[in-house]
This record gives sequence, structure tokens and C-alpha cells, in this order.
Amino acid sequence: MALVEMVMPKMGESITEGTVLKWLKSVGDTIEQDESVLEVATDKVDTEVPALQGGVLKEILVNEGDVVAVGAPIAVISTDGEDTASSDAPAATEAPASDAPAATAPQESEAPAENTVAKLDQPAAGRFYSPLVLNIAREEGIPIQELEYVPGTGKEGRVSKKDIMAYVDSRSDAPKINNTPVPQAEAAKPAPVNAPAAQPQPASVKPAASFSGNTEIIEMDRMRKLIADRMVESKRTSPHVTSFVEADVTNIVNWRNKWKNEYKKREGENLTFTPIMIQAVVNAIKDFPMINVSVDGNNIIRHRDINIGMAVALPSGNLIVPNIKNADQMNLNGLTKKVNDLANRGRINKLTPDDLSGGTYTVSNVGSFGNVMGTPIIMQPQVAIMALGAITKKPAVIETPQGDLIGIRHFMFLSHSYDHRVVDGSLGGMFVRRVADYLENFDVDQTI
Repeated sequence: MALVEMVMPKMGESITEGTVLKWLKSVGDTIEQDESVLEVATDKVDTEVPALQGGVLKEILVNEGDVVAVGAPIAVISTDGEDTASSDAPAATEAPASDAPAATAPQESEAPAENTVAKLDQPAAGRFYSPLVLNIAREEGIPIQELEYVPGTGKEGRVSKKDIMAYVDSRSDAPKINNTPVPQAEAAKPAPVNAPAAQPQPASVKPAASFSGNTEIIEMDRMRKLIADRMVESKRTSPHVTSFVEADVTNIVNWRNKWKNEYKKREGENLTFTPIMIQAVVNAIKDFPMINVSVDGNNIIRHRDINIGMAVALPSGNLIVPNIKNADQMNLNGLTKKVNDLANRGRINKLTPDDLSGGTYTVSNVGSFGNVMGTPIIMQPQVAIMALGAITKKPAVIETPQGDLIGIRHFMFLSHSYDHRVVDGSLGGMFVRRVADYLENFDVDQTI
């Protein structure tokens, strides 16, 4: 019989652990190669994990709800198809009684084992921490300065759940030493014979929140908790600045109205404004490549690939951000198909970890909710994000060779939030202005 360990797979860059949501197979079930065995959730996506080899599921090593590090064993598969578990196996015999005296308890005079908190010699500044680790640190009152000294056993020294929990345990068990010197006279003074024993102080209890009868308490689902953690961490990490520009997109509106029905008939897909906006963002990134960067400690990482993230609202009300890889290598038709594909698969929870990894710049279409502008929060470790506002009709002054006229035009606001650690106001403002220039100078003679 050959036994093979099934391990937690790596499901995208920066993913160091996953949460077991549900086992799709039970012990003793026959599994085909590439057949889904369990559902796993990461901080990016929920996905099914297939078996790399067929056989019989002999043992399940982790429970539903457990957080497991990438590469850790999660199950054992018997690859020859035989289930070796047998009820005829002899039961373990009891150990024979021994006449030897039982081990005595340690004498009180023995010194207790030293329990120290293991720490790194130097802080691991700029190290990535998963939302789960940050949550545990926050709940245990561990500041980020102390977290940087916690030893990590994960990839590139990252701290896993096991590492932070071990640190918390050793931190809480470490003996508290009172270094305050006791005056010699006080030390020599005998304690009163009838002195009452010191009473332990009651632990402080946080008062329970009180709600009226007309309220409903709704627990956050897993994705909402992850979104909340990421948004708080982004605001804590990056000093956000937002610049606004209003763009005249009348030519784009007229061009789309001309082509949308023909495109729908020919391709069976909708022609939306989003791919047009993304194309303008990509062109502006080519002009200002220092927007397409991320921060790693004191280093700025400039990305040669332009991978555009697009925020997709899910039916549950949550938000997910798949990425268009190498968007600069696609024409408008290619961008349209990719936008529609990611949006459709995102709404039915069919995105893969690769769809959600590797983004270098993000676009959020708040105009789809009827909002004219917004102040979006940066997707870490990126340094900028743009919100596309609703397109509205406004009276405007139109310059013509014959003079200025008043006419009805279509306008939209572009809101550009950027990390002021590495993007100054001049770069952030010029970038969003360049995006507006590309939109206003859209080629109405092009076909799709």
C-alpha cells in the first residue's frame, strides 16, 4: 500500500495559509485524480482543491474551520485503492502494572523551568502579515513594533497563525519580574501574624453592549471581515491623498451608442464604458510609470507589467477585485471581453486565485451605483486607485471657430487616491489629468 500526503496548495502570490471551509469527501471515499476533495478559503478567494493522485481517502488531518499553512499536510490518500483500515486489528493492550513506585511530585525547592519569550535579534521591518495574524495581534494587544520581532516559520520568514499563537502563549506565560528594589528595613520587618491574606483583584470586564428591541445584530461573514481588516490596514499603512478631475466624455458616449447594438449582436456581449476607461488608465500609466509601483519597506518596486484590478460588486454586497493581466497588450475588444469575463465569473464565485493576484493598479466604477465621485481606499501593496464617477449631462461652454456656444455635454468625475509616501501631489494630479485627456481625445473614428 502506498500512502501519499495531500498538502495545502499555494493559491496565489502572497498567500501563506488557507481556511478549510468544507470537506467534500469522507474517510474511505474513492477519489479520482483531479477530483475536488475540499473547499478552501484564502484572503482572496474561495476555491475547491483537487486531488493530485487518485485513490482512497484514508485520513483527514485537519478539521473544517482550521487555518492551515501552505505546504502543510491536510489528508492522507492510499494510492493503490485499498482501504487498509480494518476492524480486525488487535486493540492496543494495556500496559502491565508495575510494582515501581509512582513518580513523586517535584520538590518545592526545585527551581521552576525558565519560560522566556523567543524574539528575533533584529526587527523584520516591511514583512507581510496576513489579516488573520494582524487580527490576533490586535486582540492580544501586540503593537506592530513588537510584531516585527516575532519569529516566523512561513515562506520568507512570514508569521503564520501557529507562530503568533505560540508567541502569545509564551508571552502570557512569561514570569513577571518586579525589578523595584525593596528597602532593607522593609525586607527585614516580619510580617504581622494576623495579617489577612491578600485578596486577588477581580479581572476587569468590558461592559456588554446594550441595544434596544428595534435592532438586529448581524455577524460579519468571512469575506466582510477580510474586507474590513484590509481597509483598516490600508488606511493605517498609506497616507491617502485624493485628486479630482472632471472629464468631458461626450465623444465616448456618442461612439458607444453607435456601436453597442452591433457589438451585442456580433459578440453576444455588452459594450460598457469600463474597458474604455481602463484603456485610458493604461495609456496614462505608460506616460507615468511611477504610478505602477509598490512599496517594500524603504524600497520602491516598479512593475513592468501593467495589471489592472477592477472592483466587482457581488450579490452579497461584498466586493472582490480580479485583475486584467498585461492590460497594455490588449486592444479595446480584448479589454471588453476580459472585463465581461471577470465580472461574470466574479458574480458567480468562479474566479481563481490567479485572477485575484498580481494587480499593480486598481479601478473602481462607483458610477455604476449612481455616485458622481468617491475617495477610494488603496489596495495594498499598490500605491494608487481611481474611482470612475457617473456620467451626467451638464450645460457647458463649447468653443467653436465661430465663437463660444452653450451646449449639453456629458461629464464624469475621476477621483484618484494615492499613497503620499511615494506619490506626491504633482505626480498624482498629473496622472489623473492625463487619464482625462485620453478620454476627451478619444478616437471616434475607430471601430471595434
